[in-house]
Amino acid sequence: MFKKLKDLIKESYNEMVNHVTWTPFAELQKSSIMVLIASLIFALVIYVMDLGVGNALELFYSIK
Repeated sequence: MFKKLKDLIKESYNEMVNHVTWTPFAELQKSSIMVLIASLIFALVIYVMDLGVGNALELFYSIK
């Protein structure tokens, strides 16, 4: 049983070191910044839409 586990660990290490293509760190940073900016813009759009709908509903119900 321990031999199978040891072989699995060795094969996994070999796969990660020799066969996996790792993205350069600079590219990861660039992509992370793009995701952060897109998330902030998306959150801002949702916030503005929420304010607009909230104000419209408040106006609608205050007219009654």
